[in-house]
Amino acid sequence: MKGNMNNMMKQMQKMQKKMMKAQDELHEMSFEASAGGGMVTVRANGKKEITDVEVKEEVVDPDDIEMLQDLILAATNDVLTQIDEKTNATMGQFTKGMNMPGMF
Repeated sequence: MKGNMNNMMKQMQKMQKKMMKAQDELHEMSFEASAGGGMVTVRANGKKEITDVEVKEEVVDPDDIEMLQDLILAATNDVLTQIDEKTNATMGQFTKGMNMPGMF
């Protein structure tokens, strides 16, 4: 019984190392989303930190600030969704078949 427990602990440690490596790789990834046909582009890393916002000059209209705000929001929400989907796909492989509330 003790040998079985040690083996299980080794397997858990191995899985934990793989999970940490996968998480580190996710954090290093770059994600990009655009809105308005490329008029607004938002870039972020896997930590969900916005690293760049690019706005094309021709979309800046002082009489229509709401449109620019909507484009920025759309691109930002899209890039964050991409990060969530990639994180769930990557980290979900470690919890398949496990009933672990609160895990991916």
